[in-house]
Amino acid sequence: MKVTVYERLIQYILDNQDRFYRIAYSYTRHQEDALDAVQSAVCKALEAHESIKNADAVKTWFYRILINECLMVLKKRNKVVLTADAVEQEAYYEKGYEQGGDIEKELDALDIDVQGIIRLRFFEEMSLKEISSITGLNLSTVKTKLYRGLKLLKENIQEADL
Repeated sequence: MKVTVYERLIQYILDNQDRFYRIAYSYTRHQEDALDAVQSAVCKALEAHESIKNADAVKTWFYRILINECLMVLKKRNKVVLTADAVEQEAYYEKGYEQGGDIEKELDALDIDVQGIIRLRFFEEMSLKEISSITGLNLSTVKTKLYRGLKLLKENIQEADL
């Protein structure tokens, strides 16, 4: 029996939901925003499953949708004006995704596209070719941004240690 692209997509989503949440949380740093981004990405993927040309490309296709959703959440959040009550609320920290490390702080200081490349490469253990496909950037551009970003991270962390 041949497995359809839709069935393959559903199985992929079910098998990797923790990974999707982790990458979304690494972008948004908020539980609700990460859950919203994952939910929106899943809905969009299921609605657009017919546009998948190659069933083997489900992984990169879905990650592209997920990252775009995370970026949209961040754009929406930047438009929201915080009230004094919202600022005083206790921050939520996800167990296993603790913030506060120098590397996270320095990573957040990088350009969003460089952050995404580094997160996909080291947190999601993706190949540079997969990252190129997900981001829509040329492979050499991905490599350049990755190595420049890593160099900046190293310099910034060393400066912080001084």
